Amino acid sequence: MAGEGDGKDQGIGRIEAFSDGVIAIIITIMVLELKVPAQDGISHILSMWHLFLAYFVSYIYVGLYWGNHHRLLGHARTVSNALIWSNLALLFGLSLVPFGTAYLGEHEFSQTATRVYLITLLLPAIGYAWLQRIIARTGAQHDRARDYHLRTTRKGYFAVLVYSAGFVLTLVSPWLGIVCAGVVALFWILPQTPFDRLFARRG
Repeated sequence: MAGEGDGKDQGIGRIEAFSDGVIAIIITIMVLELKVPAQDGISHILSMWHLFLAYFVSYIYVGLYWGNHHRLLGHARTVSNALIWSNLALLFGLSLVPFGTAYLGEHEFSQTATRVYLITLLLPAIGYAWLQRIIARTGAQHDRARDYHLRTTRKGYFAVLVYSAGFVLTLVSPWLGIVCAGVVALFWILPQTPFDRLFARRG
């Protein structure tokens, strides 16, 4: 929690705590979808590889949102209706990830399942972009905050573009859509992306 003298609205802590709780529930729901096989034997566990893979990818995604959400709210300074609703939009999108994950795993990465999954990844990306736009306008305005918003906004636009490309590429192979999802995750994991270096060279 920020100190009283830094101009930060103490209500931001409540928003972050509520969001942390929702994200924890989302991860719990996802792991509960991993049903224990009815028959004993390692072969039956290995036959669930598609369920484990879908869970792993989604776990990484939700974890990335949790970490970046924490960093983003660190730049917030006031609680407004726009911030509340954009944060709820982000959480709504994330709450659909367990459904997309279960559907992807149960239908073994079919074309339709992959498309549904990409949509459930795209929705929180849109909510996050809205939330960041609000915080960039009403939050901290120092150089570090502006640099943070500039870098992560570029990643957000890149994510939407790659998700859209993945949706189309599923016509060729559903695995190309999954690769696109993995590329987006990699860009959020890396502290500096090729785009950052490109823009830095251009000044």
